[in-house]
Amino acid sequence: KIFIAGNHDWIFEKDKNFWRLIRTEFPDLTYLEDGRCEVEGLNFFGSPVQPRFFNWAFNRDRGEDIKKHWDLIPEGIDVLLTHGPARFHCDEALRLDRAYGQSHTERVGCKDLLDAVKRVKPKIHAFGHIHYGYGKDFADNIHYFNASICNEDYRPVNKPFLVDLNGTSVNI
Repeated sequence: KIFIAGNHDWIFEKDKNFWRLIRTEFPDLTYLEDGRCEVEGLNFFGSPVQPRFFNWAFNRDRGEDIKKHWDLIPEGIDVLLTHGPARFHCDEALRLDRAYGQSHTERVGCKDLLDAVKRVKPKIHAFGHIHYGYGKDFADNIHYFNASICNEDYRPVNKPFLVDLNGTSVNI
């Protein structure tokens, strides 16, 4: 079991020893924070970072501040786990204009992350964060999964994706 933190997981950002406590209770878990691991011949990289979003954990400013995290993603990654999406892939957020009572969608994915994904070319890029963008996409031989199970009201209404990675192909 491999996981990354997200924007609600302040304790992971503020207390770097917290993960060590979890690992003693659950030794079969692997936590990735701008790091990698290998499982059964597949290479994983994970990062909890996302473009600044209100005042949450793991926020980084767009541009050089966030790009330095994506530059850490090495070549040869099969599965990329990030908290937020790359630009143009399951990254539509629902915005409500309270003054006019109207809503619209807006692309909020990270362009610098998209550049890193195109450079690394993982088989899978899985993320969440943008609840409205739940779904999957396929482009340039990369499977993109916005696996956010919660809707905009934080209700768990979306089904998880089951992906079979056999080292050579992705079965959904």
